[in-house]
Amino acid sequence: MFQIVWILIIGLVLGVLARLLLRGDQAIPLWLTAVLGAVGALLGNAVAGWIGVRHTSGIDWIRHLLQIACAVALVGIVSPWWAGRQRVRS
Repeated sequence: MFQIVWILIIGLVLGVLARLLLRGDQAIPLWLTAVLGAVGALLGNAVAGWIGVRHTSGIDWIRHLLQIACAVALVGIVSPWWAGRQRVRS
């Protein structure tokens, strides 16, 4: 149970960082920001494993940068789609 809570907390932090790093307005709700951040963390971990930098001695800076990069990419891709989806509904 606590693992799910941590995933959501980390997802929220990464999602908010991704929104801060992107220019312009990201018209996505907070819950979607947390989900995209969590998925970005999982994708970043997968990429770090594929390139062999997932487990290093000390702080895994490359893994964390990959997580943020994946979260930024996801927010950048989903945000315009979400805004267009909301416009069609109105």
